[in-house]
Amino acid sequence: MLSSERRSLVRFLVIYLASTLLLFSLASWIFYSATKHHLLDKQRESLKYEAESIKSALRHLHQSNTIPLPYPYHSSISSAIFDLDREYIFGTFPKPITLEGQRESDTIYYESKIEPYYLGAAYLLTVKKIDFVPIENLRKNIFLFMFAAGVFFSVLGYFLGKLFVAPMRDSITRMNHFIQDTTHELNTPISTILTNIEMIETFGNHEENNAEFKRIEIASKTLSRIYDDLTYLNLNHHYHRHIISADMSALVQERVVYFTGMIEAKNLNLVLELEEDVILEMDKNDALRLIDNLISNAIKYNKHQGVLHIVLTQSLFAVRDTGIGISKKDLGGILQRFQRANKSEGGFGIGLDIVSQVVKSYAYTLKINSILHVGTEVSVTWEK
Repeated sequence: MLSSERRSLVRFLVIYLASTLLLFSLASWIFYSATKHHLLDKQRESLKYEAESIKSALRHLHQSNTIPLPYPYHSSISSAIFDLDREYIFGTFPKPITLEGQRESDTIYYESKIEPYYLGAAYLLTVKKIDFVPIENLRKNIFLFMFAAGVFFSVLGYFLGKLFVAPMRDSITRMNHFIQDTTHELNTPISTILTNIEMIETFGNHEENNAEFKRIEIASKTLSRIYDDLTYLNLNHHYHRHIISADMSALVQERVVYFTGMIEAKNLNLVLELEEDVILEMDKNDALRLIDNLISNAIKYNKHQGVLHIVLTQSLFAVRDTGIGISKKDLGGILQRFQRANKSEGGFGIGLDIVSQVVKSYAYTLKINSILHVGTEVSVTWEK
């Protein structure tokens, strides 16, 4: 799966799962609140029934001649009786309480009036601790339901996401086929043009049409570089790297000569700071792609009569230009394939994507600093 497909799939899953989780969380909270309220109401009804049972026992005591009078006692609840002035008479609480006393949140209270008036008792207060076991079971069941629903909708969301990105994959597949066919068709004419240019340079006399010849040479080399980039993109996943001790100093000097015509066409001031014998263990073609894309971008987006500054040390390769620069809002996505910060210049927006792929392949570090209308510096660093 390509990075663009992966990003789209992740974004879809985040939005889908977040909205689903929010909806189910709201529904679960409503269900939990209603069910909890129902469970507490059942416990209140049970306490009310116990209060009626105590009243019946008090009525029986009033009618009997038993001495002393045994107060009704229940192991599961506490109770107390109060007179008409709401003063405490007797109860099963550890200490006397009042009807209007502070009430605990984990306890159910039920106050009822005793009618007719028995044994001086006018009010009955019954108290019972809330049984939290059914509520805890309710929470566990809701949690298990949410977990199961989360797994189900995650799997469902993944398959829906695959369907969601399928059109993108089809488009990318068609584009890759187009690139493959295009590169195949371009190979022969580009090779023919470059071969004939080399023959003319070696054996021919092109002094009279030097400017025209230079333009043809620049255009041919540009086509050749685009062909190499498109071929790399098409074969990247199957590309076999042959690691050698690449002489970066020699390769940079070689590629600067290769780009001389383009540099002169823009009348750029070339500044080279190249250390000798900079050796990197990497595939030579990768090294060429890295160098070519950074130099060609610096030429393409540079100002006329600007400065092209190339630096190579034992731990760094950097290319600076005094060109159009990149805005901050575009800088974050500039490494994405087909992304171009400036639409006025040509190109496919694949150069920095190729550089990024090469850098990641060797665990190097890529850094881009740019100021709009001032210039850009792209640097690649590695541990020595």
